[in-house]
Amino acid sequence: MGMVNRMKEILAATNNGHKLEELRAVLAPRGVSVVSLRDRGIEIVPDETGVTFEENALIKARAIRKAAGGCAVLADDSGLCVDALDGAPGVVSAVYAGDDASDEENTAKLLREMEGMENRRGRFVCVLAYIDENGEEKLFRGECEGEILREMSGGKGFGYDPVFRPVGSDVTFAEMSEEAKNGMSHRGMALRQLAVSS
Repeated sequence: MGMVNRMKEILAATNNGHKLEELRAVLAPRGVSVVSLRDRGIEIVPDETGVTFEENALIKARAIRKAAGGCAVLADDSGLCVDALDGAPGVVSAVYAGDDASDEENTAKLLREMEGMENRRGRFVCVLAYIDENGEEKLFRGECEGEILREMSGGKGFGYDPVFRPVGSDVTFAEMSEEAKNGMSHRGMALRQLAVSS
């Protein structure tokens, strides 16, 4: 029997279908198979007590690695940082309107908070924490500058995508194809750094 060229496997610390699609879209062509927590039957939800994206990404990665028994893991912490709101929603982007808030509720709160504000600048930030099979930890950070629109536009993507228009684009993330978004997004940038280093 010949040697099997086995794909490298990484356990992603998420069950978010949209995030998994983005991870797989960038990493699969590079020979990396991304497995979800659900695929492994892991039901741990670590307390994200960090005050930075880096801290929260590492908290998730370490907890998942421990629960999974030491395989290679990848955790992501990301959010939208708005200049006029002193960096909010930031690390609480996913729960901005409450612990069980939907994407629509979070976005609606953001638009309410920004009513009447002329400065619409902001950026999406993504920090990936990667821990390899040997326990070595690496962090990768991607940022995408843009502006916050006054109303939602587009039905693709997730989170704050319908109100975020990146610099150099005339459409929001929610109006782009997956390929176009991955080419300029914060997560795409961090993933490409990971892919180059691994």
